[in-house]
Parts: sequence; structure tokens; C-alpha cells
Amino acid sequence: MKKNCKSLVLIVAALFISLSVKADEPVSQNIIKANLFSPLVRTGSFFYERALNEDMSFQMGFFYTGASISDTRFRGVGITPEFRYYLSERRTAPSGVYVAPYLRYQNFSLSAEGDPGKATYSGLGGGLLIGAQTLLKNTISLEGFIGPSYFSGNLKVTDGEQDDFDIGFFDGFGVRFGFTVGLAF
Repeated sequence: MKKNCKSLVLIVAALFISLSVKADEPVSQNIIKANLFSPLVRTGSFFYERALNEDMSFQMGFFYTGASISDTRFRGVGITPEFRYYLSERRTAPSGVYVAPYLRYQNFSLSAEGDPGKATYSGLGGGLLIGAQTLLKNTISLEGFIGPSYFSGNLKVTDGEQDDFDIGFFDGFGVRFGFTVGLAF
């Protein structure tokens, strides 16, 4: 995990440096992208971002997971609406350094490995990101982001006991980070 965090910091630093060059052509208004870190935790995470004006954009994210934490297996989906405010005066959205408050709804079916335990978990949370996004040739987007998060949810056990399930990763304080690659149009 420390190695991944160090890599993310280096990637974000490289993006900040690359953002110092101003693009001469108009910036694309739409981007479809995927988080490259998500497969490391058996998750597919995809996003659609739309520029609203020169400083703001809206992004909708969707993920599906089949992750396992300790002896608990999670299967389910999440949706993440996000508002982005771009800070750069030399670039226009969706390119540059940004801050982004976001919300997330997640809903999972849980099973305890080695036990017949079954449960469902639905949670709501959010956080604040800082990130940087650049467009290469106004077509390929590269983005790095990181920020604190908080999630709270409801665990309903249908078979077994509540202690059979470890929901710590999806409940409470955490850090959201990622690196996306996408196609702008």
C-alpha cells in the first residue's frame, strides 16, 4: 500500500508539472475514463465528466466490485456524483488542478468465507478531492487525485452474526485516491 501511495504522489507531481503548459486549441467538453488502480482491489471504476463552463465540471462515477477484505466478500455497486472546481487561470475545465466535493452511494451483498453468513450493506458518504487532469492532444486524459472520505452505512445480517463481517474498509474514515486514463471528445 505504501508503494502505491508513493507512486500516486509521483504521478500527481508529474501531472502538476505538465499542467504548466497552456493548450492552444479548445478543450474537449466530455471525457469518459477508467481508474487504473481499481483492478488492484477487484473493482471496475468508470467515470463521465462534462465541463459546465471555464471553471467547473460535473462528473458521475460508477463502480462494480467483487473485493474481499479479511474473510468478507463484497459484491455490489456504487455511484459517485462529483462537482469539480478548476483552479487554474491559464487552463479551462476539464483540464488543470481542481478541488472536488463528492457524494457516494454504495450497495453490497456480503458473504463470510468459511461460514454460511450472508448480509447486505448500503452506505452513503462523501469527501473532498484535490487532483490534476491534463489532456494530451486534446484527446487522451490523464488524471491523478487524492482526498479524505467518510462513509456510514447499514449492515443487515440475513444469515450468521454481525461479527462475521468486516466492513471497515467501506465504513468510516478513509482516503480515496486514483489515477485515470480517458478519452476526451
